[in-house]
Amino acid sequence: MRRLNYDENVGRIVTYRSRSGGESDGRFDLGGCRVDSASSVEREGATLAVGRDVAVAPAVAAEALRDTHTWPDWGPAIDAVESDDRHVTSGTRGRVSVGGAWIPFRVTACNDRRWEWRVAGVPATGHRVDRYPSESDRSRVVIEVPVAAAWYVPVCRRALDRFAALVEGDAER
Repeated sequence: MRRLNYDENVGRIVTYRSRSGGESDGRFDLGGCRVDSASSVEREGATLAVGRDVAVAPAVAAEALRDTHTWPDWGPAIDAVESDDRHVTSGTRGRVSVGGAWIPFRVTACNDRRWEWRVAGVPATGHRVDRYPSESDRSRVVIEVPVAAAWYVPVCRRALDRFAALVEGDAER
């Protein structure tokens, strides 16, 4: 695995302009992902692994990552979720509201600490939780982004910061 310097390598790919000329609501801006974000980006074959350490056990992080009720809380692109399954499993179907449009999804693979999905029939991100063998109360949450969708990396960095705040806040209660 090669660690990418986000600002030098991925940042050039991610630069975009609004086609409508409208002002951003900040949900997807890199500025929304603080410069001091604890996330990192690594190249893993044909994907970019956007990862962040969280101060919770892998099982806790994995359960929260698979919980469709929390997706709008940490996923900047997701406004709402409808699914018969609260926690995704292989084959889970539903739809997500993104910018007011409802888009169907299907989970194509899932195990205890990893799942991937197709959104509107298109292969999308993978999600996983890596454990640290010597630290049972710490894990690394990773969103796997196809290299062709490198523009989505800032959204994932922001999502991971929000996810960490959510699960670490719940762990403190």
